[in-house]
Amino acid sequence: MCCKSKTCCFTGHRKMNDADILKIIGILEDEIVKLIKDGYQYFGSGGAIGFDTIAAETILKLKNNYPHIKLILVLPCERQTRFWNSRDKMRYDTIKSKSDKVVYISREYNPECMYKRNRHLVDYSSICICYLKEGKGGTAYTVHYARKNGLQIRNIANLV
Repeated sequence: MCCKSKTCCFTGHRKMNDADILKIIGILEDEIVKLIKDGYQYFGSGGAIGFDTIAAETILKLKNNYPHIKLILVLPCERQTRFWNSRDKMRYDTIKSKSDKVVYISREYNPECMYKRNRHLVDYSSICICYLKEGKGGTAYTVHYARKNGLQIRNIANLV
């Protein structure tokens, strides 16, 4: 990723309440548009099922009105989707094909690649938009790491 001061990363839970997803998408879109108007151009997503997917798809949709913004996928390994269902793999492949840049942390899965992906997203960003409802797990770790590293945090879960 480029230009930390103009880069936003996303992190969030894989599972979200179906009834809340449309609200989450609307709030997320509003938050991203505010950042674009503040000069943000680069948006990093980890490519996971759930919030990462929604965030990436929202960036791709907003590129229609803001063609200068860039979606950067930071993926833990090349075969991240090996256990996913066909519907989720199709969404992932579509996002990947439309992304402006794809970064792989590791060729093969290893116990550290998810955490390294999350740290990479944070290390190259100045703000983190998250969907955090639980105090444990990968999302909580990433938000804690982002806060410790001075990123501004915007938690969509507080607005739903």
